[in-house]
Amino acid sequence: MTRQLLLLAEPLLAAGLASWLVGGDADLVIVDRVDQLQGAPSLVVWRPADATPLEVLQRESAFLRERWQPAPLLIVLGAEHGLEAADLLLLPSEGLLEDPDADLLVAALQTLWEGGRVLELRSAPASDLPAPLAPRSAFNLGQRLLLGGLQQIDVALCGCRLLLARPQLHPLARLMLEGRIRELGSARAVLLWIWGPLTLAWPETPAASRARPLKQPSSTAGTSLTLRQRNAQGVWLAVQQRLTASIEAGLANRTGHVLAIEGLNNQRRVDLLIALLQQLDAIRVQLAEDVSRAPGDASGLMAQRWRSLQRDLREQALVQMASPYVQLPRDGRLQSVANTLLQASVPDAEDPELPDAEAMLGTLVMARPLLVDGQLLPADEPKAVLHLERLVANWLLRSAELLAADVLACCGDWPDLRRYLLQPELLSTRNLERLRNQLNTQQRWISWFERPVALYESRRPLLCLEAGSIACLQLLEPRDQELRQLGWLQQLVTLALEARDALAPQLRQLLRGVGNLLVVLLTQVVGRAIGLVGRGIVQGMGRTLGRPS
Repeated sequence: MTRQLLLLAEPLLAAGLASWLVGGDADLVIVDRVDQLQGAPSLVVWRPADATPLEVLQRESAFLRERWQPAPLLIVLGAEHGLEAADLLLLPSEGLLEDPDADLLVAALQTLWEGGRVLELRSAPASDLPAPLAPRSAFNLGQRLLLGGLQQIDVALCGCRLLLARPQLHPLARLMLEGRIRELGSARAVLLWIWGPLTLAWPETPAASRARPLKQPSSTAGTSLTLRQRNAQGVWLAVQQRLTASIEAGLANRTGHVLAIEGLNNQRRVDLLIALLQQLDAIRVQLAEDVSRAPGDASGLMAQRWRSLQRDLREQALVQMASPYVQLPRDGRLQSVANTLLQASVPDAEDPELPDAEAMLGTLVMARPLLVDGQLLPADEPKAVLHLERLVANWLLRSAELLAADVLACCGDWPDLRRYLLQPELLSTRNLERLRNQLNTQQRWISWFERPVALYESRRPLLCLEAGSIACLQLLEPRDQELRQLGWLQQLVTLALEARDALAPQLRQLLRGVGNLLVVLLTQVVGRAIGLVGRGIVQGMGRTLGRPS
């Protein structure tokens, strides 16, 4: 069957793209002029010029998509387009390629003809890049201290990460560097706590000169996303494929906190996350079957089934990670590792930072639209898929944290189990207990202080997988209901924050008034008094010198 491809580009660019495509499919007819079409095209490929503004791209892509509907639209950008990835994600098209080669272009066309979507960006997402800063002269004292400290911390963090990237590094040096990174993360949090809100209360600066919020730079080299099907199954397969690749690439800790899964050896850590991902796939299939049988109250049914299946999900993941057939010696006899872990675990434990799973399940099971940055996007939109990936990764990592904490507790009195599951450094009882104490202390600090602050500021920390590491992103969303459920100690923290925000303007006025008073005293009172005394001395010296001898 002959398929027509409408290629819209400058003559030289069109000739180059056509040379890539002409030998790939004998039934493909490439047309570069509208008047040469015989009927409607099967696919439209648009190669805009590199200097095309974003507004023109949005307007023209929307026009082409509407003009040649239902033919899918593929936008091919050059390497020098100069646009940010966050803006490119919002272009209305079924496919978006940045500086592709011949194989990638042919594969993208095949995916689009099969009804899928393709996204291939080689540049880092703009939302993860550090925002440009205003000149130092536009900052006040509080902002200068804040930015100076943050820049010093960033330089030290880059140095530590470069040292950690060395292939041959002594384990003791690695532990010291990881501790230094956690120390710098805590220093960053303290610096933001001290100076961050105060910069909002000091002398006003124009909106153009205010510093934008600083974000951690991402090490992601680009974004690659392929949807074979534009339904819930296709979205899940894309998310599962990306998460599996991230897990297998490595799990370095970039969160600034101690993680329980760091205690597991590399293979068991990967096995646990892959097992949780597979169990989530199985539950997704069960929920889809339940919803198809009772479509009336789908949201309530999914939420109820999700809660009831959590215990079985974690138990199956734990068994799969430890292997159901492995037995290790304990007290002179062989004992099953999986059964021991199941008896010692607490599968009903909950992480309060886990968001409501309704949005995630609605998209995974029924391909419902997803609310991202105030926009309700279809499930197959690239921006919605990437946000869904963050939600799934957050659930994945937090569930693994709960199970890893149980594993560490079970390994305390079983030395052979430590050799099987944990890092070599944790074979020592002292090191294992130190890690557990650090986790307990960190959990108390988060529960008593960091979580109330995050609730009051409507922030939700999301653990995500990116470029072989575990990072932490801050998601802004209303959390008023959780704020009202806090205990009295956590509410005191929020009251202290509110009092500080309320008193900061008055403190600013007080300091300004004291400064003005000091200026008046030094110039009008002390200065004049010093001037009068000096004048009297000069006059006295003149009279003495003027007397005849």
